[in-house]
Amino acid sequence: MKDLNLLREQINSSNRAERLKAARELGEAIKDGSLSREMLQEVNNHVHTTYSYSPYEPAAAAFAAWEAGLGIVGSVDHDSIGAAEEMLEASALLGIASTVGFEVRSGFQNTPFAHKKVNNPDSAGIVYMCVHGVPQSAIPLVDKFLEPIRAIRNKRNVAQVEALNALLEESPLEKIDFERDVVPLSRFKDGGGITERHILHAFAQKILDVAPQGAKTLQFIDQQLGVKVSGKVKEFLLDENNPHYIYDLLGVLKSNYMPNFFIQPSIEETVDVREVVKFSLSIGAIPAYAYLGDITESVTGDKKAEEFEDAYLDDLVAFLAEIGFPAITYMPPRNTKAQMERLQQLCQKHNLMEISGVDINSSRQSFNCPELLESEALHLVDSAWALVAHEKLVNHNPAWGLFSPASPVANLPLKGRIELYSGLGRKMDPFNPASIVDLAQKAFG
Repeated sequence: MKDLNLLREQINSSNRAERLKAARELGEAIKDGSLSREMLQEVNNHVHTTYSYSPYEPAAAAFAAWEAGLGIVGSVDHDSIGAAEEMLEASALLGIASTVGFEVRSGFQNTPFAHKKVNNPDSAGIVYMCVHGVPQSAIPLVDKFLEPIRAIRNKRNVAQVEALNALLEESPLEKIDFERDVVPLSRFKDGGGITERHILHAFAQKILDVAPQGAKTLQFIDQQLGVKVSGKVKEFLLDENNPHYIYDLLGVLKSNYMPNFFIQPSIEETVDVREVVKFSLSIGAIPAYAYLGDITESVTGDKKAEEFEDAYLDDLVAFLAEIGFPAITYMPPRNTKAQMERLQQLCQKHNLMEISGVDINSSRQSFNCPELLESEALHLVDSAWALVAHEKLVNHNPAWGLFSPASPVANLPLKGRIELYSGLGRKMDPFNPASIVDLAQKAFG
């Protein structure tokens, strides 16, 4: 095997062929035992890649998850399914179970919650939702569904860059050009999405071009932009050798500038929630509402105190079930035990699957989520394995989906189906995901 550090570089190369070659070499080393790890119970099916905003190419995300000891890795990108094929291929080469999906803003304008900030800190009447377990055969259909959303969003992105440039009119910084400075930071030409984080990254890079990282950056944003930084973030930005510097600076700029240049998405950009649910179910995927919950003190320190869906959660969950949602997704590190207990009771009442995943979009974040192994969240690990099994099986036969009325085990209650599918996912050979088909045929009789 080549030097491990070299392979880590190559698996995150800008060249897809080189990334997969590195994944293949690492996989061979894993198979012959020259590269090993301690496998944990932890899983994560909500890792962002370069196809939305992340330091990780899909293959690199798969290997980072493998190194962290995860049993499952999943790619979920904003307005994009572009990472999916590589995530599936690289994961099979590395011997880690995988799942793919996407995240999208959906329109709640024509619902009883149209004027509320439901789970979106930036917008009322617009809701974040995830679509999990996209079968590989449906990836082209998903890309076709999301393509017009990306195109409309880019018109807003251009306007947001212009708004940010207006805010920086008096600064010595060069103006940000969308095509020159923002688009190359993305995978837009390969079906990736462009987010506000890409714009902020370009902004951060303009600062670093004139004020190299360290004390000079802090001095510049203080004296030229009037941005004061203190505490741990100040320590991060003073460190000239900080490998996460661009992400730490981006976070400072996000809180100080994004509220002033952010433009609300149009109705055209946010497809009606019912339409997204209908499309997702039609391809055998699992649409899931992303629960946020009221924030009194942010567990992760990245959100301000604010009220979201908790005051009307009973009505909201009932509505989600009524319009066809089969699942709700949430993040144990971001919620209190009381919030999770209430949500879990509502999911049981309305026969909704519980899915978990902690979004990764910065090199500073850990792939590990020990909170998932606490008693009130441990069942979410079984759900993740069931999700993996569902995705592989529905790709083989649409009738074999977790929620298919034609399923050979459709008579089982949801808990029983999740238990069965979870067992199939765990028994599957991750180097050969298709092996789950034979396992399912035996289990289904």
